[in-house]
Amino acid sequence: MKTKSFEETLALLKKGAESKPGSPQRIRVGLDSGGIAAGAESLIDVLRSACDEAGLNIPVERTGSYGYAFIDPLVEVCADNKPATLYGQVDEQLAARIVKDHLQENRLLEDHIVASRSRATSCYGPPEAILVLDTSQEDGDKTRFFQSSIVDELRSRGWEGKVQVVRALDMGLYDKGMVMQLLPSRVTYTHVLSRDIARIVEDSIGNGKVVKDLLCEEPDRQVRIVLRNCGLIDPESIEDAIRAGAYEGLVRAVTDGNPDDVIATMKTSGLRGRGGAGFPTGLKWELTRKPQADVKYVICNADEGDPGAFMDRSILEGDPHAVLEGLIIAGYAVGANKGYFYIRAEYPLAVKRIELALTEAREKGLLGKNILGSGWDFDAEIRLGAGAFVCGEETALIASIEGKRGSPEPRPPYPSVEGLWKKPTCINNVETLAAVPWILAKGGEAYARYGTEKSNGTKVFAVTGKVRNPQLVEVPMGTTVQDIIFEICGGAQDEIPIKGVQTGGPSGGIIPERLLDTPVTYENLLELGSIMGSGGMLVMNESDCMVDVSAFYLQFCVDESCGKCAPCRIGGYQMLQLLTKIGKGRGRTEDLTQIHRICKSMQTASLCGLGQTAPNPVLSTLKYFEEEYKGYIEGGPAYSRKRKKGLEEGKNLKALA
Repeated sequence: MKTKSFEETLALLKKGAESKPGSPQRIRVGLDSGGIAAGAESLIDVLRSACDEAGLNIPVERTGSYGYAFIDPLVEVCADNKPATLYGQVDEQLAARIVKDHLQENRLLEDHIVASRSRATSCYGPPEAILVLDTSQEDGDKTRFFQSSIVDELRSRGWEGKVQVVRALDMGLYDKGMVMQLLPSRVTYTHVLSRDIARIVEDSIGNGKVVKDLLCEEPDRQVRIVLRNCGLIDPESIEDAIRAGAYEGLVRAVTDGNPDDVIATMKTSGLRGRGGAGFPTGLKWELTRKPQADVKYVICNADEGDPGAFMDRSILEGDPHAVLEGLIIAGYAVGANKGYFYIRAEYPLAVKRIELALTEAREKGLLGKNILGSGWDFDAEIRLGAGAFVCGEETALIASIEGKRGSPEPRPPYPSVEGLWKKPTCINNVETLAAVPWILAKGGEAYARYGTEKSNGTKVFAVTGKVRNPQLVEVPMGTTVQDIIFEICGGAQDEIPIKGVQTGGPSGGIIPERLLDTPVTYENLLELGSIMGSGGMLVMNESDCMVDVSAFYLQFCVDESCGKCAPCRIGGYQMLQLLTKIGKGRGRTEDLTQIHRICKSMQTASLCGLGQTAPNPVLSTLKYFEEEYKGYIEGGPAYSRKRKKGLEEGKNLKALA
């Protein structure tokens, strides 16, 4: 029996959070694993000491990943009711200067500010500062020249000192020539030329008008639903999470609806599993709810194992309550009373923050007995994975939680009917569960407005490799690979042409440069010979050898195979031997035919997804880069030596042909 309405229950939660109010003035440090590896932990003490010495009563707090992995560590400053200023590549010396220059003297620091991606189209007051950056990849940096030109123009009008002109670290815009952003309005101009400076100063600074022909009206390509609170809250504070909207979805589900309504909302949203195959989440929950059983389970699969992937880790570290809330809602929808977080032991910070989130939620009555007065009991705990890639597969994961060897089992029966300890079990990955609370709070229709007809919502990608700005991004489904790489991440590293992009990790394929304008959807990637996977996106350029790349991913799959079925255990090893032989210039044309045969056998006869998808990198490189395989086969050992030497010298394959 529900004892309180949605509004009453939510008000009580928020009242509890407001008893520990957040400060409007604060300094936040990105303390995710990436930030910590870059030295962020030491910045906390430096900032606190500097504030104490300056007599400033400003709290220094932790937060999760901002997503900008290429400029860690990151420090955010909020003061005097002004928009937050984000600094990147901060060291201890710069941290002390942030307190002295920014907070005490109201002076922005050069070469470290990260401009806001939320760009405005109108001014709402006189600018206090101008950020400038040359975003072209041409020789010579024009940033300092434009900075001095703007200062000279201000001086000529008697406005020297009225507006700060500051060099930025990153604008979030690339190959747009000279870019300027006015603060605090965030009006942004692109392709600014020297002759434009006088009218920008006259119109925008003097009269508060926008220079229309220079205005950047492109909206931020990212839509942060899963990452909505990462970088905005203290991940170790449930009060901070509740102030940001945490548990609104759970309150609505438990006090203002029923399990069938929750499942209907998930179906309306069109959310599909973000861990691999993209199975509809609402349908999976419905299939788990239908069986009659005395016990049911829900599991969060946080066994992120793809090389170079850090999406799940960043979410767990940055917004653990979102994932926990999603797990609780899933439990309510399917009729479970117990949940598990299966997290790889190599993620100690994620484990720590989820453990803390569990404790805080129990204290608030969001876990345990009679949740929110509904009469429904639910609790959750953590199980650590030992780093076996195969345990990302559902039945292997279940075996591992049960204390058995983590190896897959034939299906059916599916886990929704017979899973953990032979009971109906629903398994969702981190990103899927993190999206659930937003959907319950905002509605399924709101989520379905993003993406495409068959691939709704947003997707988080960890973009790494030979890219200018590796980072964590979240974009609507249907965004092209081209836009993700070039518009968000800045394009190729060191101006060496991009050759291909690997999606889906060891189970995915490599998309050649000529097909990068493909919209990212489950269907499109499958058609190209790749998969969505959990969201890894590895960029490769002309210095990468596709035969070596295929061998690398296949070696990973061979090492991670549980060995239970022959197609994967034997087929993977045989194919790796053939690839190694070809890479040494000792291959034969018939080896390619044999590789195709092995790939087909593994795809059709392997027991689980690891063996079934392990051939994908090989097949995609054979499809799109066959000339490289033939080069090694026809050129022999001499070609192999020449190719390796050419790669070392940065030459591309065409120059060697």
